Amino acid sequence: MAVDHNAFITEETIEGDAEGGDADGPLAGTAVAVKDNISTEGIRTTCGSEMLADYVPPYSATVVDRLLDAGATIVGKTNMDEFGMGTTTETSAFGPTKNPVDPERVPGGSSGGSAAAVAAGEADVALGSDTGGSVRCPAAFCGVVGIKPTYGLVSRYGLIAYANSLEQIGPIAGTVEEAAAALDAIAGPDPRDGTTRDPSEVEGADPDASYAAAADGDVDGLTIGIPTELFEGADERVVETVEAAIADLEDQGAETAEISLPSVEHAVQAYYVIAMAEASSNLARFDGVRYGNRAESDGNWNESFAETREEGFGAEVKRRILLGTYALSAGYHDEYYEKAQDARAWVRRDFEEAFADVDVIASPTMPVLPFELGESLDDPLRMYLADANTTPANLANLPAISVPAGEADGLPVGLQLVGPKFDEETVIRAASAVEDAS
Repeated sequence: MAVDHNAFITEETIEGDAEGGDADGPLAGTAVAVKDNISTEGIRTTCGSEMLADYVPPYSATVVDRLLDAGATIVGKTNMDEFGMGTTTETSAFGPTKNPVDPERVPGGSSGGSAAAVAAGEADVALGSDTGGSVRCPAAFCGVVGIKPTYGLVSRYGLIAYANSLEQIGPIAGTVEEAAAALDAIAGPDPRDGTTRDPSEVEGADPDASYAAAADGDVDGLTIGIPTELFEGADERVVETVEAAIADLEDQGAETAEISLPSVEHAVQAYYVIAMAEASSNLARFDGVRYGNRAESDGNWNESFAETREEGFGAEVKRRILLGTYALSAGYHDEYYEKAQDARAWVRRDFEEAFADVDVIASPTMPVLPFELGESLDDPLRMYLADANTTPANLANLPAISVPAGEADGLPVGLQLVGPKFDEETVIRAASAVEDAS
């Protein structure tokens, strides 16, 4: 009997409208699933939350319009951790998603529904959003490919915000080339998003670059940095699998160099302070008046506001709002938020110094194998620490990809490759070589 992985919150089809008909679009015939925090006109967009269970956006996100223009067919909105807050897709108000590789395990998060849909063959490509690893983590846990683009490469217009300075929309697919082709379709400046940038204006950039064409597997002469800090403490089975994949890259002509990124020791702490602080601000609009379902209340406005948020938000969202508000409060702003921003600057500097000597940086995507369902729900700290390898790229606003490196005890292991800003081509090229060797 087929397993229902609960990958979708809403299954509804939107046909592509590439000029000249679907047959002419670069993504013609491609079924794309969209994470449920990306707005779709006329189709509900819940963010995996009771707060937005009935919300139907009046407009579509830029990435949705671009997919449709490329001829893709959107097949539904995927399950996710509530408002993107989680690493397992278990905090969704619509129930947990199951990992297609092993239904007793989580698919990762927060874009777990997107990765599960691709891994289960329910979509060819899916969009997720990556704030601290939310595309790469589920890609690693489900044995598929996930790309987190450079901050500013892909428009965030229509993405319901969690942490504006960190998050990027990125594609998940079964192969590197398929994910890169989707990135070709959605990348580029957007006048409706002031944070976007034209990658062709970056010094040394090729204005005619194609991300899909970069998936040629040619790593001869490429220098790969191996940061000791991102291997220490990881599950030995994960490390062995990733090291074997890196050895395959060496066999194909790549060189490796041991490097150090001392700042990453503080990356998780800095990331969660910044992300929670931005979340407390972004989610203030969900009060039952401006946005969100309103609780039935006979009390005054303050009581109605409190009851609405008590009923509408799940435990993890409440936890992060409270911690973020605390970090921004008078007397604690300098103690926590300012220090987190200092640590972020340190992370950026470490990466910049490393890229003076290496082309890409390799590590395990996740330091652990997929959790069993329910295993981490009562231990939030354990869930937060699992993001140790993915959060640095978000803090530094760098491109990163997770590509399957192999299996350990029958479970997928992802290899993460991080590159300099707007150098998606190099990480895609290296990832495609990993894929060729598997």
